[in-house]
Amino acid sequence: MGCSACSSSTGGSPLGCKSNGGCSSGSCNRLNVHDWLANLPFADPESSCKIIEISFNNGSRKEYYRNTTLQAFFKGDMVAVEGVSGFDVGMVNMTGELVRLQLKKKNIDEANTEIKKILRRANDMDFQKMKESKAREPEALIRARAIARQLKLAMKLCEVEIQADGRKATYFYTADDRVDFRELIKIYASEFRVKVEMKQIGARQEAGKVGGIGSCGRELCCSTWLTDFKSVNTTAARYQNLSINQTKLSGQCGRLKCCLNYELDTYLDALQGFPDDADFLETTRGNAMLIKKDIFKNLMWYVLPESNKQFPLTIERVKKIKALNRQGTKVDELEAVDVTTGKVKEAEPEFVDVVGQISLRSLERNSKKRKQKEQQQQQPRRRDDRRRK
Repeated sequence: MGCSACSSSTGGSPLGCKSNGGCSSGSCNRLNVHDWLANLPFADPESSCKIIEISFNNGSRKEYYRNTTLQAFFKGDMVAVEGVSGFDVGMVNMTGELVRLQLKKKNIDEANTEIKKILRRANDMDFQKMKESKAREPEALIRARAIARQLKLAMKLCEVEIQADGRKATYFYTADDRVDFRELIKIYASEFRVKVEMKQIGARQEAGKVGGIGSCGRELCCSTWLTDFKSVNTTAARYQNLSINQTKLSGQCGRLKCCLNYELDTYLDALQGFPDDADFLETTRGNAMLIKKDIFKNLMWYVLPESNKQFPLTIERVKKIKALNRQGTKVDELEAVDVTTGKVKEAEPEFVDVVGQISLRSLERNSKKRKQKEQQQQQPRRRDDRRRK
């Protein structure tokens, strides 16, 4: 899928993003938004939202700007906006009433909040300056990391974003503790001749900037569409009956995967029908311990002490056993059900240790019989020896 900024040449390869036909691979399609309110008619055109969402650096960063011009901008248009003592170039990502909904979601007052303005539609000079500034970013990142290493600062520089006119540079970094980079800013300002802004990000935001492919085989959610990073803990994995394996539950950022929260609400709603006080069931053979809950088949799996056999029970059967336990009665059988049919299975005979049940008398009898056979076999041999003599 290509974007509107990538016009194809005669050979069929896109000219804009240079991704060779892979616009959905995390370059110009990152954090893309479909304006589903774009074609809806409104009674009062003057009351339409005048604020436009602009994306920068191939969609990794978004900001809102007010359209004070008489021009109408649409998704994919390149515009020049107000920057720090200069201008910056970005792409229109979203317009119309959907922007107003986003502003309401982020508690931004459309009328009273100071919002930067859109200057004009980007021209060839703006594109030329932006191209020169972007070409400086890889070299600036390498040099910035070397300077931070010389100052022995416990921080990791992830990305350097230079403004389109080259007057400001934003350094994104990650750090576990607070970093005193006052001396670092002075060196950066004198080295690169720009206004320096340091912005700390988390490990999830760093993975979103780097990009990659997840264990599911798709692009990382943080680099394509996910913008709000919520906290994820191991409780979400326990509710979904996932094994607490750090290597499988961790993403490329080293934190727990964000997708653990996607189906958590569904599991919590389904688990409301399960009894909460059914971790143990009292039986004549001991206390059966709960090991798993299956929300799809409404089954609860138990295991008896000193046994590896698992018993799937229905929710009704578990509630019945708990009611009997409260009355002081212990059940003899758990009445496990068949997972495929859902019917109660017949009690299967358990493995019997036959060797352990053999009495000592039977062993003595067998040993006596063996001795008698040996004596009978030795008697003819003795007779033959006497005859020979």
